[in-house]
Amino acid sequence: MRQFLLGFASAAALGAGAIAFAGTTAFAPKAETFHMLELFGDVLAIVEQQYVVPVDDKKLIEAALNGMMGSLDPHSNYLNQADFRELRETSQGAYGGLGLEVTTEDGAVKVITPMDDTPAGRAGVQAGDFITAIDGESVIGKPLQEAVKGMKGAPGSTVTITIAREGVDPFDLKLTREIINVKSVKARMEGQYGVLRITNFNQNTGRETAEAVTKLRAENPNMRGLVLDLRNNPGGIVEQSVLTADAFLDGGEVVTQRGRNPTDIERYNAQPGDLLQGLPIVVLINPGSASAAEIVAGALQDRHRATVVGLTSFGKGSVQQVIPLRGGADGAIKITIARYYTPSGRSIQRTGITPDLEVAMTREQAERLATSRFQFSEASFSNALNADEGKTRVGAHAPSEYPPDGFDTKKGDFQLARAMDVLAVNGNLAALKPVPKVALAALGSTLPGRRTAATAPATASSPQIPDHPQPYRPSTPPPGGAVAPKK
Repeated sequence: MRQFLLGFASAAALGAGAIAFAGTTAFAPKAETFHMLELFGDVLAIVEQQYVVPVDDKKLIEAALNGMMGSLDPHSNYLNQADFRELRETSQGAYGGLGLEVTTEDGAVKVITPMDDTPAGRAGVQAGDFITAIDGESVIGKPLQEAVKGMKGAPGSTVTITIAREGVDPFDLKLTREIINVKSVKARMEGQYGVLRITNFNQNTGRETAEAVTKLRAENPNMRGLVLDLRNNPGGIVEQSVLTADAFLDGGEVVTQRGRNPTDIERYNAQPGDLLQGLPIVVLINPGSASAAEIVAGALQDRHRATVVGLTSFGKGSVQQVIPLRGGADGAIKITIARYYTPSGRSIQRTGITPDLEVAMTREQAERLATSRFQFSEASFSNALNADEGKTRVGAHAPSEYPPDGFDTKKGDFQLARAMDVLAVNGNLAALKPVPKVALAALGSTLPGRRTAATAPATASSPQIPDHPQPYRPSTPPPGGAVAPKK
């Protein structure tokens, strides 16, 4: 089976990519294309003869290839031979890095999300941060892969990155590189409920998910439900997202992939057998949840198998394939080949998955969502692929819920707490005890109400999620084991 890439543009410390060994077809240029190719040759010759210092033809042509691919969308790019070799190696094992998922925007390196329990995550790097320099050397305007290489290195070695963040002066972070392991699934119990944390979708995620769920149930036969935590999960391999959703579905469609031609459709279905046998599920998402994570959240939401809690996801609804050039001798290209659609036919490109219960992590995050017109998401990219259905991402608005007065967000995880409250009422949001409404300090009496459609993108940088938070519990679980009816 081919493996398609659903992660972000590049990984500084996560091999989320997969290699699809696809052949290339013959190219028959049009007359105008021949003319433009001749023009390219003319410009290259002038640069080679007249530029103020000698030039490297190979670097110039590679830069041109990068420019061509990058003009398509934020997730298509050219990989030279060394980059392609590194991609294959890092997608299959562990290596020294910082734990960042990054992309490029207007010539700058932008953080998509920091990974759990990594040097970058522990240091407080946030989604939406810009990395402007590595070890004092500017990376503005440089190819993304060059910046990524600068952040990777031998475990135990140090690197200093310069961070530009909205609202604060640029600052340096000195980080020690570590082995970034590809194990993507962690499981634990919080009271009567299981918590399954998936940090990315690599080649082992589907198997690890099934093993973790089976072990949780065997060791906790009275488990009453599961929280599937996909916050800050940047995505990965589509087949692994299908296997993950499959663990909780009793057959049926998970996702559909639709390419350029109307007949280019590929459907992915779950096999019979729900490992939880109908126990209620809540999926946690936030603006750092993207691509493969959105496939899982969207499938479980559309199939009425889970309630989705948190904030609207990133909105990356496209699929990339890595195509080797001359067997990899000339590197490869990573190119967007399709959009994906949830079982109900939704394309979430640019728009994201909207939670059933919208919950901000902190009061500060809620204020940013309500007041800031610019929020980092797929829709933030100037050349992002359009939403197939012509939809726009929701604009600035106040989230439905945020922590009440007295809740300690440094010790507790409000989104997780509300997810457990949803499990306690068996997913029946109408029966959920509301959180006391306290006006946001920054907004006062001007606090907006429910979200309304707008053209301005709306997501927010998310704080780091603690591994073992102390939940806030405004409601009490009902007696007996809660089992969600199959819908």
